[in-house]
Amino acid sequence: MIRATNWVGDAIMALPALRAVRAKFAGAHIAIVARPYVAAIYRGQGVCDELIAYDPRGSEKGIGGRERLASRLREGKFDAALLLQNAFDAAWLAWRAGIPERIGYARDGRAILLTKSIAVPKAGEIPAHEQFYYLELVRRAGWAERVDGESEISLAVSREASDAAEQKLIAAGVRARSSGGTGALRVAIGAGASYGSAKCWLPERFAEVANRLMNESDAEIILFGTAGETAVANAIIAGMKRKPIDLTGKTVIAELPALLSRCQLFIGNDSGAMHVASAVGLPVVAIFGPTDPFGTAPVTPKCTIVQEKPYCSPCFLRRCPTDHRCMTSVSAESVTAAARAWLAGPSSAAGAEVRSA
Repeated sequence: MIRATNWVGDAIMALPALRAVRAKFAGAHIAIVARPYVAAIYRGQGVCDELIAYDPRGSEKGIGGRERLASRLREGKFDAALLLQNAFDAAWLAWRAGIPERIGYARDGRAILLTKSIAVPKAGEIPAHEQFYYLELVRRAGWAERVDGESEISLAVSREASDAAEQKLIAAGVRARSSGGTGALRVAIGAGASYGSAKCWLPERFAEVANRLMNESDAEIILFGTAGETAVANAIIAGMKRKPIDLTGKTVIAELPALLSRCQLFIGNDSGAMHVASAVGLPVVAIFGPTDPFGTAPVTPKCTIVQEKPYCSPCFLRRCPTDHRCMTSVSAESVTAAARAWLAGPSSAAGAEVRSA
């Protein structure tokens, strides 16, 4: 049994570790316990035999819900539990389920519940990117001799899902593209971030970038986001000269990989959507502020990081207590320049950091 991470971006960055476990135990029955939206991302990726949804706000709410889930896991007679999620709750659940071997990092006061309590890597012991944090757990568990990481983390999208996504986009008003790939370029914008407002670039600047790309290349702008990000989407729309396709709150996470795979570019904050876009092969223009791209940048050569780094960045705060200068200092022109380069073709773009003036 593998306990997955709770955030979509982390779930993408943990894929190399999941693939390493699958390779080590090719004939084993592997079950992943995950939040429903993470389970939706992992479905069809070949990393497990069973996905068990864990919704602490739904059917697994409260101690009674956790006990029911523990009972279900107990019936599964799992030999080992690998806890990619760091919380005490993950260790408690594996212990309560009676899983004899329980492996995880010694965090959140849970070491007493683990049979193999693994020290958290110290700074400099492993590469900075988060994929290596999960891979190192697999290595220190004794399940891999070495962990090289992946240069491009990918998500598979089935033909059926891709076709359904195309039909949904056309029904929403997106112009069709020919089978040869000609037609209006589709630019996906992800202006939200579940982590907190500190990660979010200004809506009016997203609007400015969108206006420029529509004017220069007649690009189709498609807004993606959760229902909770409707206000941000509305602020972007208010600043646009031509109405975009607004899918904010109109999709579910299971549809996101296929929908994004039908686009040609993603522009957005450091978010789960950014990682999904990267994993389905889109070039990504990622706007970073309070977080560190060395740790959480998309794992792909097709990415441009746009970032300004004041003295206080990275702070990793969910909300900025001062003037949000790490984001307000990023200009619309710098983001537009990065987007133009990718729309012109991969040879015109460099997977590097762009600094705004």
